[in-house]
Amino acid sequence: MSVAELAGPPGPPGPPTLPTLLDVRWRLGGPPGIDLYQAGHIPGAVFTDLDRDLAAPPGPGGRHPMPAAAAFEAAMRRAGVRGDQPVVVYDDADSTAAARAWWLLRYFGHRQVRVLDGGFAAWKAAGHPVETGLPAGAPAAGDFTASPGHLALLDVDGAAALARTGVLLDARAGGRYRGETEPVDPVAGHIPGAVSAPTAENVTADGTFRPPADLARRFAALGAADGTAVGAYCGSGVTAAHEVLALTLAGIPAALYTGSWSEWITDPSRPVATGPDPA
Repeated sequence: MSVAELAGPPGPPGPPTLPTLLDVRWRLGGPPGIDLYQAGHIPGAVFTDLDRDLAAPPGPGGRHPMPAAAAFEAAMRRAGVRGDQPVVVYDDADSTAAARAWWLLRYFGHRQVRVLDGGFAAWKAAGHPVETGLPAGAPAAGDFTASPGHLALLDVDGAAALARTGVLLDARAGGRYRGETEPVDPVAGHIPGAVSAPTAENVTADGTFRPPADLARRFAALGAADGTAVGAYCGSGVTAAHEVLALTLAGIPAALYTGSWSEWITDPSRPVATGPDPA
């Protein structure tokens, strides 16, 4: 078990600081993350609701739009996040939900964010202690200040342009990319020019990330390598954050289209592609 990624340079020298732990248990279609948290979590971890704390309300911007800076700042302060204190985020196992918190904290300027590789499953497998139920009280308020713009962000037009001029990776399962199935959104298919790159291939059977060299080879085979403009999207900007994290581990900078497919299809004039080919 390890932490998958350190965002930015280490803090100033001095005695080690205990991190703030954020539990980001979430699954598409349920069960509710708070139920999973109450059934067992890392001692001291604060539950972070992906729908409430890590996204704006659904609407024209998609199912999980970017939260406003003030709303995200307030959510992180409620969770006890401090600007000078490391943060470790985790989910059940494969870091799909945790990556959303990692990306947002990085985007809004937190410099010390890590993801627990293998998540809660790895924690339990290592024999570490587990807490159940809800904490007795709220954590001490944090002082994190959200300052947007520290990571690359794509809007609709930027995603469309990148699909033509660079590499836009579609992080959803292959069947959804090809338009063979669509369990969530009302329209099936993908953004024309996007390349299928399911996030399931970023991790091993136990949910831990593949070695950086393996990830780099995988993305290079898809046309994504350092020096190429790269971006990622998914259904609503959650699994695409996992793709960006995997690309970061591979040493490849990438932008995130947070609105993703659920925003793209809100305008029926936007083109839709189906089948295995990007076009």
